[in-house]
Amino acid sequence: MGKGQAMETALKASNAAKAGDVATAIAVLRQRFGDRLQTGEAIRRQHANTITWIPNQPPDAVIWVETGEEVREIVEVARTHRVPLIPFGAGTSLEGHINAPFGGVSVDFRDMNKVLAVNAQDLDCVVEPGITRKQLNEHLRDQGLFFPLDPGADASLGGMAATRCSGTNAVRYGTMKDNVLGLKVVLANGELMTTARRAKKSSAGYDLTRLMVGSEGTLGVITELTLKLSGIPEAISGGVCPFPSVEAACNAAIATIQSGIPVARIELLDELQVKATNLYSKLTLPEVPMLFVEFHGSPAGVAEQSERFGEIADDLGGGPFEWTTKPEDRTRLWQARHDAYWAGRGLRPGVQVIATDVCVPLSRLAECVTETQREIGAHGLVAPIMGHVGDGNFHLTLLVDMADPAEVKAAKILCERLVERALAMDGTCTGEHGVGQGKMKYLAGELGAPALAAMAAIKRSLDPDGIMNPGKIVAVE
Repeated sequence: MGKGQAMETALKASNAAKAGDVATAIAVLRQRFGDRLQTGEAIRRQHANTITWIPNQPPDAVIWVETGEEVREIVEVARTHRVPLIPFGAGTSLEGHINAPFGGVSVDFRDMNKVLAVNAQDLDCVVEPGITRKQLNEHLRDQGLFFPLDPGADASLGGMAATRCSGTNAVRYGTMKDNVLGLKVVLANGELMTTARRAKKSSAGYDLTRLMVGSEGTLGVITELTLKLSGIPEAISGGVCPFPSVEAACNAAIATIQSGIPVARIELLDELQVKATNLYSKLTLPEVPMLFVEFHGSPAGVAEQSERFGEIADDLGGGPFEWTTKPEDRTRLWQARHDAYWAGRGLRPGVQVIATDVCVPLSRLAECVTETQREIGAHGLVAPIMGHVGDGNFHLTLLVDMADPAEVKAAKILCERLVERALAMDGTCTGEHGVGQGKMKYLAGELGAPALAAMAAIKRSLDPDGIMNPGKIVAVE
């Protein structure tokens, strides 16, 4: 037998062994979980990437879990048979986080959605990972509390922690890393780890909470979260402000932050995104670059902040800034902002969406956005821009005809150039979407080889068999 034939035979044997391991693991899990384990193709494909252009790579099976102890049992089976596990929350992540490139079992947390405790005096709560942000805030409303992070989707809290997400309120309340006090995580060896207690600060050992927040399921499976809460503001004012250009709108956002105005939300929509939002959300906004702005505080405070922002906008050629304290008006505007992704899709029905984001230092924001907008035009692409411009983070929703090779090539070039531009400005390849599969290739350029080696060492140490959401963030031999 030649060398090539021997290698091919060994590879087939290896693949057969892996398939046997998966089949055995599924048989064991089916005996334990019964109908809560499903292997139908449609269900498996629904538990892989569905909302961006990254190919759908379904798992071999899906299990709906109800307790942390069940998660630990599943991890034990996966470890024994060396079968990959992919945690699944609401399935809204955009960089292939929930794909199963090596097969395995998707663990769906839909039914682990309880609020376990609310400590109102301490401004914190303890929740299961499957509860969504809207479900949590509905539960908290009667106590005058809320969890402020609000990514566009009604994501699960476990998924939000796993991807270190943020949202429109991040400029005032921070991102997920600032609002998770502690976690319970099932490690790859089947042990349950507590990363921290409920104290607001600690100097005790490594910061394991921050290690797990943003680890995208590659180091362990989150089964419980302790979250920081905030009081519902006494008064909220918000509104929209038009600008003559994206540059002017970005400069207004920069000036607002640098002036020390405690803005809660400051969101950019370029003229194309405003057009899409008008069509989708039935609004009548002028189709020019627009800032959606909101202030939290006392009635006198939000009025003063609104007026100061209006003055800044006027100095930069924007306005008038029309603001209101009526909840129904503000809710309609912010729902329209949260629906911006779906609104953008409506501009070219039937084509594929490439959703991507970068984040740059605030002082470089206007330059980065305007250069990106010019490049979109130069390539002849359709790509509305929106962003959390209070912290330098913005998004593109590229609408691409995948049947047109020239258009696909132009879109790929644009995405590459967007990241190159952000990194050249000392920014990051992703402000909140996460790395997943889609942005693994950019980490070396952003962080360097020593940082990637450290990540790989942590991954190997905590997950020596590579069963925890493999093929994401960092490649491990």
